[in-house]
Amino acid sequence: MSHIDKLMRHEALMTRMAERNGADFALAGQVGLIDPEEVFAATLSCTGCAGVDACEEHLEGGQEGFPAFCRNQETIRRLHEDMSSIGLTAT
Repeated sequence: MSHIDKLMRHEALMTRMAERNGADFALAGQVGLIDPEEVFAATLSCTGCAGVDACEEHLEGGQEGFPAFCRNQETIRRLHEDMSSIGLTAT
C-alpha cells in the first residue's frame, strides 16, 4: 500500500468514526472549530494505529462509541462538544 493510499484509508476511517460519534471534521473546519493542521495531525496519528482491521469491524458492526485503542477519541469528543455548543450536528 502506498503512503497516499494509507493516508486516504485512515482519513476515511477517522471521518467515519467522527460521524459515528457526532462530529464532522469538514463542517467543523468550515466554521473554524478545527484547523487543517489539526485534522492532518489526527490523520497521521491514525496512521500509526495497529488496530485498523478492528476499527473497520467496529464501524461495520454499528457499535457505539470508540474502540479502546482509538488515538483520536479525545479530539473527536471535543469536536462533538464544540459543534454541539453552537448548534451544529454531524451530517
